[in-house]
Amino acid sequence: MTMDKMMILVIDGCAPEYLTPKTAPDIFTLAAAHGFATTVLSAIPSVTNVNHACILSGRFPEATKVVGNYYYDPLTKAEGFIEERGVMQARTILQAYQQAGKKTALLTVKGKVLGVYGDGADLGISAQTPDKALLDKLGLPLPPQVQDPQSTEWIMQAALACIEKEQPDLLYCTTNDFVFHHYGPGTPEAEAQIRYINEYVKKIHLADPERRIYITADHGMNQKSKLVNFPAVAERAGLRLYCLPPLKDRYVENHIYQEGGILYVFLEPGQAPQSFLELAAATPEVEHVLTSAEAAKEFRLPQEGIGDYILLAGKDCAFGEVAGERLVTEAVRTHGSLYEREVPLLAINPQAAKAAYRYSKDIAAIAMELKER
Repeated sequence: MTMDKMMILVIDGCAPEYLTPKTAPDIFTLAAAHGFATTVLSAIPSVTNVNHACILSGRFPEATKVVGNYYYDPLTKAEGFIEERGVMQARTILQAYQQAGKKTALLTVKGKVLGVYGDGADLGISAQTPDKALLDKLGLPLPPQVQDPQSTEWIMQAALACIEKEQPDLLYCTTNDFVFHHYGPGTPEAEAQIRYINEYVKKIHLADPERRIYITADHGMNQKSKLVNFPAVAERAGLRLYCLPPLKDRYVENHIYQEGGILYVFLEPGQAPQSFLELAAATPEVEHVLTSAEAAKEFRLPQEGIGDYILLAGKDCAFGEVAGERLVTEAVRTHGSLYEREVPLLAINPQAAKAAYRYSKDIAAIAMELKER
């Protein structure tokens, strides 16, 4: 395994249209001179927990066993948010560096990222649950609220301070997608987010010119105008099932209807699959229906935890916990489907050529010299 100094920056929810030569001129200039700029694919579901697991480990969900932000056990009926360690099953690049005696750091706006993936981090900084003693040591002010657009600048400021004062061999840093959930590419609000990142990446490169820097996203983001409450549709049809939205988390300010482009469907015992399949085929917002076995094969998912069937929504559609069965709106931007799996990848001092990177997880896969990519 290559143990060069590295920074992996994951811009939460950053579709390629947000990160451009116009919005991030310094990053693109550095990538042109010392690396490359391209787009790659995220894992499916295109949601936060799933893709942090993949980016950190270099493995697909079949190995990480992380299939969403939320879980459901059809045997016990237990369900809840995934926010703590114990779910992630694949070895991470943080753990690999730490086990080799290297110094590591994980910086995040959302507290759950540190909670789920913090094993292997010598330094952990969360804007949601700040450690004041550590912030004082780094000369950092207390962070703004998680949903505050200024949280992006704060976490980038923390990354620079960490590199200048602690010099970790590996630094993993991620933002919050609140702004991208509410503002599209080209808006002043969205461009301000990228401006913070552009400014601090340039400063980090100047502070440590030899460090490998990778900039990517956990998932993209798209406008959705048609929301469907599939459990309500199913209830009216007399079907007995449980629908798990893998995107569901506590950050309701990001998606007030827990809306996303994918559902895991668990049929109740005795429920005829044919009735469900007929309903899914008759639901216009549903674009693809896969069995758990088909989804596991196509998207490299573990079969456990993903239900009996997987529903994928059309490009301008999402599944959501709306009142009634449907809602037409222009106020929703979200992710989770096939349409949000394309993400940017910009590299400064990369380990391999552009063609070697097909997925965001390949950053770690190449660094860890994993044979199966």
